[in-house]
Amino acid sequence: MPKFEKHIFICGNQRPPGHPRGCCDPEGQAALQKLFKQKLREHGLKGKVRANQSGCLDQCEHGPNLVVYPDAIWYGGVTANDVDEIVESHIIGGNPVQRLMLKESCINTPSCEHKPRKQPAIAGDCSSADEC
Repeated sequence: MPKFEKHIFICGNQRPPGHPRGCCDPEGQAALQKLFKQKLREHGLKGKVRANQSGCLDQCEHGPNLVVYPDAIWYGGVTANDVDEIVESHIIGGNPVQRLMLKESCINTPSCEHKPRKQPAIAGDCSSADEC
């Protein structure tokens, strides 16, 4: 079997309702991953592009998330309504969907505009930058 041209890793992490970081797959049904697999099949891409359910991608505040490799394009806030556009524009056409792409300043950073600020245990007590 030849190697895959692209891999789509779709976060399937679950957290309890109301968790401050959010949850990419609250129903635990892998619905986005299954839909990607279906759309890839419909476009004749089975065996060329792989849609994998992944564990946490650590971009929870931007979820539901996915990343396309080898392109290293990160998407956030992805819904079922976005799957056709990602497959047709990015996977087939080579044009990433700009409106869904995560900002470079948000990927794998300790803080960004979307992440809640950690509150110190006692008001005014900031023993480290991570607590303030």
